[in-house]
Amino acid sequence: MTSVRDITHALLQRSGAAFIFGNPGSNELPFLAALPGNLQYVLALHEGAAVAMADGYAQASGTLGIVNLHAASGTGNAMGGLSNAAISRSPLLLIAGQQVRATVGQNVMLATVDAPVLTRPLTGFSAEPLSAEDTPRTIAEAIHSATVGRRGPSFVSVPYDDWERPVDPSAELLTARRVVRAFGVDEQEIARLAERLAAAAAPLLVLGSDLDGTADLDGLIALAEHLDAPVHVAPSPYRLPFPNRHRLFAGVLPASIAAVNAAMSGHDLVVVLGAPVFRYHQYEPADFVPAGTTVVQVTDDESAAARAPFGETLLSEPGAVVDALVRELGAHKGPDAGRWRPCEEPRRGGDGRFEPAEVFAALRRTQPEDTAYVVESTSTTADFWQQMDLRHPGSYYWPASGGLGFGLPAAVGVALARPDRRVVGVIGDGAANYGITALWTAAQHRVPVTIVVLRNGTYGALRWFADLLGTPDVPGLDIPDIDLAPIAEGYGVPGVRIQDAAALEHELAQEPTGPRLIQVDTTLTTPH
Repeated sequence: MTSVRDITHALLQRSGAAFIFGNPGSNELPFLAALPGNLQYVLALHEGAAVAMADGYAQASGTLGIVNLHAASGTGNAMGGLSNAAISRSPLLLIAGQQVRATVGQNVMLATVDAPVLTRPLTGFSAEPLSAEDTPRTIAEAIHSATVGRRGPSFVSVPYDDWERPVDPSAELLTARRVVRAFGVDEQEIARLAERLAAAAAPLLVLGSDLDGTADLDGLIALAEHLDAPVHVAPSPYRLPFPNRHRLFAGVLPASIAAVNAAMSGHDLVVVLGAPVFRYHQYEPADFVPAGTTVVQVTDDESAAARAPFGETLLSEPGAVVDALVRELGAHKGPDAGRWRPCEEPRRGGDGRFEPAEVFAALRRTQPEDTAYVVESTSTTADFWQQMDLRHPGSYYWPASGGLGFGLPAAVGVALARPDRRVVGVIGDGAANYGITALWTAAQHRVPVTIVVLRNGTYGALRWFADLLGTPDVPGLDIPDIDLAPIAEGYGVPGVRIQDAAALEHELAQEPTGPRLIQVDTTLTTPH
């Protein structure tokens, strides 16, 4: 007899995923029984950490991240991490356990009478099968939606008595299905856009995170250098699509309407590739677009195209459009000489405290050039971009919606996905407490990840916002007296406190053989 569980496990194996992340409850045990050997269960101590691990894994590996959630309570615990995965369009499959099908309508313990509603609108596909026999097909639809359809998280709630039910032999056809995303480009539209770029007096490129790893980096550099166009990265990048030390890199676009207007001022044509237009944050109203500026967006995200408040949109694969523009314009990379801007030496701290820039400079000097950084230290972003030298795709990961708790567990997920690269989590002390339990998972799996905690004893980004909003006297901004080094030891991860610059570089230079946590006290800086 072939069961619902058998077919579902086969579908998960075919997806290419190597791990299932989760924290099981009673409803989930029948799904996890007889798990195939090439699907390793990674136990997290909180569902929020499980989702962030799967998010980091999916982004870094390019394959499906699978999360097993416990009923409504586990789904609720996962929602903060899910908000990040939704914005980054990470291919996640969330499978939640539901009570026995015959009892759900009674709203018995651990039942959820309308489970698919729980994750909307953060999931592109959310369902509970109408029958046990339809469970494999529903799971298959969720996988295809997450990976090649809308792309992003999918959610399926499954009554736990479904898993043992037999399925019709035709259900095995699901495991042979293939859905491929292979959208082309409209040559007429490419020619039109290339002509406008060539004719522009002062073009500006804004590159989004959807390009990282999907567009040829040499092609992006060639396009920018051919046009001699400054390159901004779209606001709140969750991946980095362009080398930050390239001479044309103009920094991360600010996140207010007024500041974006100022950044576009003086440019007659702005082409936004692989990003929404735009993800504003702090509210500083102004005209969306300066006089004399035309904005053209290129995206494959239909919802981003539909909701843009201004400009033209070409709905197409951004990476394919970049390649086509390079061919149409005959663009090529210029000489290497003068391409890369050097880093300035950081200011030194004192009294046992580092300037954040010192820490980033130490990382740049000691880590391999293809190190992947998972960053969740919001108040130090300006120093990070000033000091780091990131030239390889997949070198930067950030919580896409700004929801805390991503960084530490996501670093574990990235390290599981990319054992061939050094992985460093750069985490603020405020953010670390949201995902601290991921240290235990890292210890259990001997994941060679380095966690650098920047401890300033406050929510630094909130202090900046308090000044911006004229609310300097609000409570709850300080978190003094948290020492994460002994906490790490309690989870089985070596933890050290560093107060000297030479000692920091010496510690960072050591090759990690498992997880480690390095805590440094830093001064308070502004995120912008």
